[in-house]
Amino acid sequence: MTGFTNLGDLIPRDRDLSKIALIDLGGEQSPREFTFGEIDAMANGVARALLKRGLQRGDRVALLSLNRAEYLAAYYGIMRAGLVAVPVNFKFPQRTIAFILRDADAKLVFCDSPRAPDCPPDIPSVTFGDAFDRLLDPGPFAAVAPRPRQPAMILYTSGSTGTPKGVVLSHQSHIWVVQTRLAPGLDRHRYLIAAPLYHMNALALAKLACAAHATIVLLPQFSAPAYIEAIGRYRCSWLTAVPPMIAMMLREADLLARTDLSSVAFVRMGSAPVSASLMAALRAALPQAAVTNAYGTTEAGPVVFGPHPQGLPQPELSVGYPHPQVALRLNDGGDRNADQGVLEMKCPALMNGYHNRPAPTPPSPASGKGQERGPLTADGFYITGDVFRRDADGFHYFVGRTDDMFVCGGENIYPADVERMLERHASVAQAAVVPVDDDIKGQKPVAFIIRKPGHALDAEEVKRFALAHAPAYQHPRFVWFVDDLPLASTNKLDRAALQRMARERMTKP
Repeated sequence: MTGFTNLGDLIPRDRDLSKIALIDLGGEQSPREFTFGEIDAMANGVARALLKRGLQRGDRVALLSLNRAEYLAAYYGIMRAGLVAVPVNFKFPQRTIAFILRDADAKLVFCDSPRAPDCPPDIPSVTFGDAFDRLLDPGPFAAVAPRPRQPAMILYTSGSTGTPKGVVLSHQSHIWVVQTRLAPGLDRHRYLIAAPLYHMNALALAKLACAAHATIVLLPQFSAPAYIEAIGRYRCSWLTAVPPMIAMMLREADLLARTDLSSVAFVRMGSAPVSASLMAALRAALPQAAVTNAYGTTEAGPVVFGPHPQGLPQPELSVGYPHPQVALRLNDGGDRNADQGVLEMKCPALMNGYHNRPAPTPPSPASGKGQERGPLTADGFYITGDVFRRDADGFHYFVGRTDDMFVCGGENIYPADVERMLERHASVAQAAVVPVDDDIKGQKPVAFIIRKPGHALDAEEVKRFALAHAPAYQHPRFVWFVDDLPLASTNKLDRAALQRMARERMTKP
């Protein structure tokens, strides 16, 4: 196995450095092509420049930009210099961005021109383009050898249920992720990345492609037409995306029909639930591609599940069998060896902790909330806050998130469960379920539905289907048809926005 030591220094220099490492479809002009040698030199130039400015090991440097080549080069250079990279969600409000930069005590911010006004004036910033080019200090650089558990990056959580928290991840933790995922033949692929580089989904794939000596096709951000066109034009063979991105792609029927997608060999979906109908539609659109349903967390990395040790085929909606180097268990509140419960995990990718927060500690039994996301158990397992079930062969299936779960008349409802059921209807392309308040039941489910093109469907038919295929308490009391579903900054469903929409629709006369 390649002996990487610094997470920013993953380029294998014993291989052809003139190979195209990155086809950048963003920036001020596109497309732009960069070789491995050019990315390597740019990262070294960043590292030298930051140390010349007087930054010290452990100082934080933030990134606030759409996806582009300079973003990745700066990300690598920051870590090579022994500094800590802090990718920031540019979709956050300006006030939240300022909070993150101050919480991280960022000494410098790399940004693109549209995001420059979001940088607080008292924190130095360098804008990608001419200013970035002038900053670079060309020349060789020997990457800093990190100390054990030395932080490499801080990824801030979305903050949908509170103030964003900075997840501190060490060099060693994510070098383990890269080394565990490396396999022969990965260098033959072209990896399409459209998810934002402030998110683990995109960052993990970018580092894997770099270490594998493979080419990345990088979109500045996701749009379904641009995603499809990039596959056809650049013959992308490896896709990774959250399910809503794939669902939006599949709705572009005309563009899909006239685009050659035969290059796609592998699709990895993760970060959100996958329904049987979405999986079937994806297989129909990409019949030659292997499709994998995956799972990971920011706090404990993307390597959680894998193949079955006995070679059993992975069921379509399963996320796989526990990876041999990852310890997993399901906690139903009393039994930590249950067949369904909150996933708890321990692995080499586990975070150091949350920046500027007390060390994660076991939740108090007296609180009655022992399954919340974030704390560690007394024996060091991370409590994911995600509910899974396990079948007789040991395959795991995502059920829902504890922070999405609500109670209707004493019954626990996981929205993802109801959505998967509704999406089995032949006329439903996508479903989103959220709770609304109810004087009798406490809360009750309502649904937003996107119809399949050319299909007729009314609310009563949706309710009848739900009553016929699920417990009565799960059926949506109100059904609204929409053309699009709101997405959060990570391209997952924005459930808070859906709840606001539901309340507004219910109050209309």
